[in-house]
Formats: sequence, C-alpha cells, structure tokens
Amino acid sequence: MIEKPKHHIKSVGREAWKRLKDLNDRQQRRRRLLTHEDNPVLYTSINCDDGTLLIPISTNQQPKDAPEGDTEEPEDISCSVFQLRESQFQRDLRLHPYTDTNVGRGGGKQRVQEVAEDIANMTSDRESQETNPLNNNNTNGNGSGNGSGGGSGSGNGSTQSKPKIQPKYSIHRDVLTHEVVIKETGYAARDKSIPSSLRSCWQSWNFFALFTGVIPILQWLPKYSPRRDLAGDVIAGFTVAIMNIPHGMAYGILAGVSAGNGLYMAVFPVLVYLLLGTSKHISIGTFAVASMMTLKVVQTYATVDSTGAPLHVPTNATTTAEPLLLVNATATSLTPPVDAITNLEVVTSLALAVGIVNLLMAFLRLGTLASLLSDPLVNGFTTAAACHVVTAQLKDVLGIEVERYRGAFKIVYTLIDVVKSVPQTNLVNFGFCVGVIIFMVISNECLKPYLSKRCRMPLPAELIAVIGGTLISKCFDLYPQFNVQLVGVIPRGLPEPVLPRLDLLPKVALDSIAIAVVTYSIIMSMGLTFARKHGYEVRANQELFAMGIGNIVGGCFSCIPMACSLSRSVIQDQTGGVSQIASLISASLVVVTLMWVGPFFSDLPRCVLAGVIIVALKPMFMQARELKKFSKQGKLEMFTWISTFLCVVLIDIDIGLLIGICISLLALYIKGLKPYSCLLGYMPEAPGIYMDLNQHRNAMQVPETRIYRYSGSLNFATSLFFRRSLYEAVGLDKMPLSSPSPSRVAGNKTSYSPVSQNGGKVKNGQLVEASDMFKILILDFSMLGHIDVAGCRTLSDLSKELKVRGARLLLASPVDRVYDTLVHSMALSEGPFEIFPTLHDCVEYANACRTA
Repeated sequence: MIEKPKHHIKSVGREAWKRLKDLNDRQQRRRRLLTHEDNPVLYTSINCDDGTLLIPISTNQQPKDAPEGDTEEPEDISCSVFQLRESQFQRDLRLHPYTDTNVGRGGGKQRVQEVAEDIANMTSDRESQETNPLNNNNTNGNGSGNGSGGGSGSGNGSTQSKPKIQPKYSIHRDVLTHEVVIKETGYAARDKSIPSSLRSCWQSWNFFALFTGVIPILQWLPKYSPRRDLAGDVIAGFTVAIMNIPHGMAYGILAGVSAGNGLYMAVFPVLVYLLLGTSKHISIGTFAVASMMTLKVVQTYATVDSTGAPLHVPTNATTTAEPLLLVNATATSLTPPVDAITNLEVVTSLALAVGIVNLLMAFLRLGTLASLLSDPLVNGFTTAAACHVVTAQLKDVLGIEVERYRGAFKIVYTLIDVVKSVPQTNLVNFGFCVGVIIFMVISNECLKPYLSKRCRMPLPAELIAVIGGTLISKCFDLYPQFNVQLVGVIPRGLPEPVLPRLDLLPKVALDSIAIAVVTYSIIMSMGLTFARKHGYEVRANQELFAMGIGNIVGGCFSCIPMACSLSRSVIQDQTGGVSQIASLISASLVVVTLMWVGPFFSDLPRCVLAGVIIVALKPMFMQARELKKFSKQGKLEMFTWISTFLCVVLIDIDIGLLIGICISLLALYIKGLKPYSCLLGYMPEAPGIYMDLNQHRNAMQVPETRIYRYSGSLNFATSLFFRRSLYEAVGLDKMPLSSPSPSRVAGNKTSYSPVSQNGGKVKNGQLVEASDMFKILILDFSMLGHIDVAGCRTLSDLSKELKVRGARLLLASPVDRVYDTLVHSMALSEGPFEIFPTLHDCVEYANACRTA
C-alpha cells in the first residue's frame, strides 16, 4: 500500500493525491495479471519511486540473461490491458468512418510489441504524467532534477520548462470535403426568418428576469452585506460628498446657471442611477466637458438671465465669431424681450432632450455606439474641451468683463479680448485666485500623497478652499470694498418639480445629440474601467436607459445634463466604495448642505471656484502626453488626435466633435479597406503548419500551388482591394492563357520544393517565377469573418479566370456563416466552389490532383 510522503502534505492536493493513488493501484493490478500462472508472459522490470513496474514484452525480445539457443515462442498473449486498448481503437474506428488506421489489420504480436513499447516509454520516467502537476514540472535543485528520466537535468538546479516526453500526434484519415463534414456532423444553418426570430424571442421571454434587468438594484441589493461593505461605502460617500460640494457649485456656474443648480446634480440624477445603473463605482453628477457644452447652448439660445436681465439678441446661426451684442440698457431695463428665454429654461430643456435621445438610443440598442469614439478621438476632444474651460475661467481669474462669442474661432477672439483687458485686472481678485491655485497644487502634489499613506480618507482640499474663501470674503467684505464677484444667492432647500419648456426642444435637439453621445461615452468608458478591475458586468443599453431617465428627472428638478467625474470616481473606489450605496450617502449629505448650509456659500468668490476648476483640469491637459503613444500606434491615430484637437479648439465643441467622429470613422474604413493578406508556405519539419512567406524566411512553398490567406471581410467595399492584392501576390495577370503544366521531376511528384525569397523556384539552374508555375490557388478563409453576394461574385469570376489559364480554385476553412453565404450564392448560380474544412485537407487534395 502506497504511503503519503510527509514532504507532500502541504503541496499535494486531495484530488491530485487521489489520482496518484489510483495510478499505483492500476500498476498493482497489472502486476497481478502479468504474474498469473496461466498466463506466462515475458516481461521487463522498470524501477520507479513507488516500486517495480512490470511491462510485457514480445517473444522476439529476450532477456539478456536468457540462453542464446532458446528461441521457443510462448503462446498468444491475452492481457486485459491490450484488449482494452484494442477495443478503444475499434470504437474510434466505428465512430469515425473516414479514419484510415492499421487497427485490426494483422499481427497481434506486433501490436502487443507496439503497445508494450509505448507503455515502457511513457512510464520510464521517474514521474508519471499524472504526478507532473504535483511538482509543477520544474526541478529547482531540490527535486528530482538529477534523475534518469528523459530530458531531465543533471541536478544542477536548472529549470525544466518542457515535458520529459515530447508529445507527438499522428492523424491518418481520408481528405474530407466540407460537404462531407457538414453531412456527418448534422449541421443545420441558422434560421434567419422573422417568424423564427419572433419564436425564439418569445421562448426566451422571462418577465422576472426582464424586470430585474431593467432595475438592476434588485439584483445586487439582496447580496449586499452591511457587515462587509457598509463601512467602505460610508467612508466613500462622505469623501465624494466633500468633493461634490465645490465641484457642483463650480461646474454649475461653468454651465451658465447658478451654483445651486450644480449641487442639485449631486442628488436627483444620482438617486435615479442608484436604481437603474449597472456600474458600482462611478460618481454621477457634473463634469467639465458636459458643463462647457451646456454653456455653449445657453449662450446661443438664452435671452435673459435668471433675474430677468436681458443678455443678447440671438444672431444668425451662420454668422461666425460675432460678439453677443448687448441690448440698449435704457430700453431693456424697462421692457424685457417678448420671447424671454432664461438660462435655466435652456438648461432644463436641454437635459430633457438629452434624456429623450438616450432613451431612443437604448430602444434602438445603440449601446455599442460608444465604440465609434476611439481613444485618440476622446483624448483629443477632452483635451481641447479643457482649453475651452480654462478660457471661460480667465475672466473670473482676472476679475474682468469680456464679450461672449459664438461660432468659429470664438476661443481665439476671447483670448484677444482677455489680453486687451489685462490692464483692468482686479489685483485683489487675481491675487486671491493665485493663492487658491497655489494651495490646491501643494495639496494635490505634496499633502495628499503624504497623507494617503497614513489616512484612508483623502485631504478635502477643495472643500477647505471653498470654506476658507467664503470666510475670508465675509470677514474682509471683498465684494463691497474690492469689487470681487461672488457666487450669489443659493436658495435653501430642494427645487420643486417643474416641466421644462417643450417649445425649446426643437431648438436644442441637434446639440442634445452631441451631448448625449459625449456623456454616454464618458460614463461607459469609466464604468468599463472599474468593471474590469472588480470583475462585474456593465450593460451598455441599460446604461443608456439609466441616463435617459436620470436626465429627464433632472430636467424636471433644474439640473443640467448628467455625466460622471473621473476624479470623484477614482476617489470613491480608492476609499473603499463597493456599490452605489456610497452615492446614496453622498446625495444625503448634499441634501443636508442644501437644506441648512447652502446660503453660507452665497459670499463665496467666483475666483475661488475658477482656481479649483483650473487645478482640477490638470489630468485632462496631461492627456496630451498620450499623443506620443498614438503616434507609435499609427499615423491615422495621430492624425485623428491632432485634427480633433484643432477642430474643437479653433471651430467649436460640437462641430469639432462631429469632424473628429467623421475622421475616426474614415480611419476605421481605411483600416478595414486594407485587411491583412499574405502568401503561405509550410514548415519542412512539420508539413501541416503554414506560415507567412514574407515573415518566415525558412518557410517552403507548395509546388505548383499558391496559398493565399485573407483576413477581414469580403464585401462590395473590399472586393476591389481583394482582387488587386491577390493579383499582386500570385501574379495572376502575368500568367499566360492555358499555360501548359510544368514538367515534373521524375520520382519526386509528391515532394514539396523549396522556393527563393521572391516566391520562385530554381529549375535547371535558372530561377522560374512563381506566377508562371502554379496550377492550383487555395484561398485560406479561416480569418474571413463575413462575405456578401458581391464577394461571392468576385470568387466566381476568379474561378472562371483561373480555368481560362489552366488553374483551379479551392477554398479552405470557412466559418459557418461564410459557408452559408457561399452555399446561398451557389443556389443563385454563382460558383460552384470546392470547399474543404481545413487548410491541410485542401493542400493534400491539391497535391493529389497535381500528381494524379
């Protein structure tokens, strides 16, 4: 009975030890069978760690100590091991009728000898195959590296990365066509009819799963453990709330509305996303890019501010870089415009329109639309949008008044006006803002990294700056004495629900599409980042549905379009947040602030929020360093980044985004228009493995055969490139019509021939071009994902052209959907096509046809 070694107690698992014990039991049973008196069989002994293993040998293999004259052959061997192996081969032969093996075709003694040699080779190592995982197949000097097993080291501590027995395989069967494989495997093409789709949809209908899928909180809340998760969510909620207060006020003012509207963003959309969202770590609320895009819409359509004072007369949309003219003060102070549109009305109507667009995208299953926004596009767009944000804050930094522009080059005209107004700078305002920026930089670069090693909760530098700025403003009366502009009145309590103006929806519809796409891409990218980190799923269409409902509810409660913040999301994850319960706690604290603390921030200087925003935009400006990475990825990626950045900065945010999307799609089309293609050759040591002849110099070309691999899609858009690249690779246009087959070398009909680097072959001391030689063209479609009727027509024309030139077309390894299209096209009088399930089947069939 085998005993468990002591040094394996910790390293050997229960299942592995059970397998080792079963192996020893099988050896013991074989030993009893071989030593039976009625079954005298010659055997050889193999010493193992667990004992001696007896292996039967054939009668023509005598032991070394046997007398030379003894040539008597024993009776036929009837061992249960051999019978089992024989039955297994017979079973495989019945299961695979196209297998061509030598099982059962003669010599029982020879078969016994082969099986005995196989068993001896497999068990001659010090470790069996089942015990290899126990030692991780390594010898580190302390193990059995000095044993006598095949390929083992000499005990010098060298790491063994290969198995002791080099695995080999050999397949003997008939060459199969794809039609035979389809018939024998019982393949059935997928039914694409509308009744079948409706039937499958009805069969998969589950009301409970649908209900819980629409409201994801019902899925994860029952699994929520307060003992395990609540502490982390509470800390994360307090931290995010501390950041939400300054961010909400700052980005609310940036969007063209009051600071209170920015604080509302941390309450109502957050509660909706808590119920309907699928991400557990993103922080819903305000975001600089979304606020800047909202400000552009406000400046375009608003005619009066929240107090009723007129702002400007809307000009023609085609006019570019035209200043927003102020109406005559004497007239407007008495009579407001007839069609007065406030900033808040534009913002709420815009939020409602964005929500409707999100719901339409969710209904149309456009969740994958965010994939159209490539990394260079998003990177360049957000970096350029940060430039717009900083430009909009310069007037608050310097304490000056500048005219507002819209249209192309508005950022350039704004910078020109700011430079002209530098002599009118409010020095107290400017010094206060510079002090806030210095404090924020020191806190972010020095204090926060230092305290993060000693405290779980980060330093609330933004909140300290806001509270400190408010106290300084109250103590020194900055507005009455130094004309430092303040945030203004923040109403106490929560807003009442009011339906937005529906007559503004047609005006803001176009802008709402751009904002919906941008905010969705930001939320989805952040959600996927945290989902990959923590191992859960974020559903794209459900995120669109959550955003749609959140924006509609937010529009009724005086909110701007919702997004998520990168900094707050990272902090929520780092402080231990595990679910959206942290967002619930954060929203509760913001509600407390609005109910009792909100009016305290009415004396907060706007320059303080400007400094907080500018420092918070540092990560967005640091994204410009990614341009070097994009340049290494390819010229199209670098061109996409530069063009998007310049268009957003010089023209406008929405127009620049549209241009960037067009350029990104064009780059995607260019890449898809030129898919990867090459000629394949075989390995001389292992026929059946095919490599790119351009990359593998030692690969050999199959004689009189060209193997062309094409990846991507073959459709009406790529058929021209497919034909051009194929002609260039195989030289089909250079082949003469009905060219006679080249003379074959006697006795070498089935052998492969080496080729030179350019695909030719040395014949009679001269280099013969490959284009004048091949008789069979094989198209490897193993990497072809899609083909349409136009692509099938291209293949049919190619087959006809090859027949004119005395060649033949074969197709190899098509996937099922490609095969279905090929069969459908043959029913429409295209083809016919000769299709094979594997490339090696196709090559062997081509060799048989060539040598026939």
